[in-house]
Amino acid sequence: MSLSHPSPATTLASTLPRTPSGGTPVARPLPCAPLAVLGRDVQVPLASGEKVGYAALDYAASSPALQRVWDDVAAYAPYYGSVHRGAGYLSQLSTDLFEQSRRTVAEFLDLREGDQVVFTRATTDSLNLLAGAVPAGTRVFAFETEHHASLLPWAHAGLEVRYLAAPRSRAEAVAALDAALAEAPEGPKLLCVTGASNVTGELWPVAALTETAHRHGARVVLDAAQLAPHHRVSVRESGVDWIAFSGHKLYAPFGAGVLAGRSDWLDAAEPYLAGGGATRTVARETDGSVAVQWHTGPARHEAGSPNVIGAYAIASACRALTEAGFEALEAREQRLIDRLTAGLAEIPQVKVLNLFGPGSARVGVLSFVVQDWNSSHFSAALSAEYGIGVRDGLFCAHPLVRTLLGDDTPAADSACGAPDASLPGERSLNAIRVSFGAGTPDEHVERFLTAVRELVTDGAAWNYRNEGGRCVADSRREG
Repeated sequence: MSLSHPSPATTLASTLPRTPSGGTPVARPLPCAPLAVLGRDVQVPLASGEKVGYAALDYAASSPALQRVWDDVAAYAPYYGSVHRGAGYLSQLSTDLFEQSRRTVAEFLDLREGDQVVFTRATTDSLNLLAGAVPAGTRVFAFETEHHASLLPWAHAGLEVRYLAAPRSRAEAVAALDAALAEAPEGPKLLCVTGASNVTGELWPVAALTETAHRHGARVVLDAAQLAPHHRVSVRESGVDWIAFSGHKLYAPFGAGVLAGRSDWLDAAEPYLAGGGATRTVARETDGSVAVQWHTGPARHEAGSPNVIGAYAIASACRALTEAGFEALEAREQRLIDRLTAGLAEIPQVKVLNLFGPGSARVGVLSFVVQDWNSSHFSAALSAEYGIGVRDGLFCAHPLVRTLLGDDTPAADSACGAPDASLPGERSLNAIRVSFGAGTPDEHVERFLTAVRELVTDGAAWNYRNEGGRCVADSRREG
């Protein structure tokens, strides 16, 4: 679009007022320094009444916003306007900003020529969109280890799905896919696979799986919700056909996500939503019906007023991570992973959950269970007695967690109970997940390890009760 005004790419970088804390990075962060995130100074109450700095160790669910992202959004907010078709300056500025955000995401993902970026609400929305765009008769392949967002949309859309058993090594995963595709009849095929498990954090052999899929004429969509915040992702190098991720896991929690990749299936499909923005023309026919011509390209699946601030927040996060340097970010995170795994290995009562073995490469996500502890009870004690936020449950990956826990993991009774996700007649199952990222200080990991050791050795200092499904501190234990 041609503007008679300065382009927002220039305007926002040089002339928009900045928030007091700034927003334009002045230097690349030191390799061992965490990135600045919101909430790093928040004080939370303990059961004792004291307050302590909150240790956010639930990044896999939603990461805190980067300060850079917040500042960029705050600087843009007074200039917010409707996008596409508005004649006023703010509308044109917002339109240019929205489309520049699309290009920034394309560069961040290293897309191929002809690939497109569609802004969605989150990974779940992205994969449901693609499920509706898959040609009729397509057979979908997915390992049972997937998050529900990548496990469930395909059958929900009426497609035939082949669920593959949880592999116990990366080589086994590739071999299982190879065998399944070799047996599949002719016709379109699609593999949906995660880049990093939201339960174990383990990295999957995406390039090898993609090569195998393509050799059998299958396409690949990569769920990068847990991968993109931790590692550089290149669609061009990996060869995947599509990629999906969420802004709220990429330090941009403003309700937006991305589906990016090949255009053909998306352009041939019915629009994801019917409405304004997706239409080229709408006209009444002589018989009283309405004739519609739909756009091709991203607009086809972005009906309605888009989440401009969400898209801009994602683009800001992409720039911030790129400028910080993934090599430095990955090195620092690996140091925290090594410290965490070594510290937990020193506690015999802790069992870390792995698919591919204890030494398998992973991002900063790890799940475990503690002998003689119900996981909901243990997580509540971490919060109430140490100010540490983790997650407990089955993590929207029920088949995987059931497989990992197996029959040899004893269930511990507790007044707190566990999330109501058990099958009829099944013992109560849940685990604890700790996750971190570019904004995590060393102290949070050290505090977590200290807390685990103390709870295992001495027990909780407080009694806990179930209150509305949550485990809450009730009274201090005697003795």
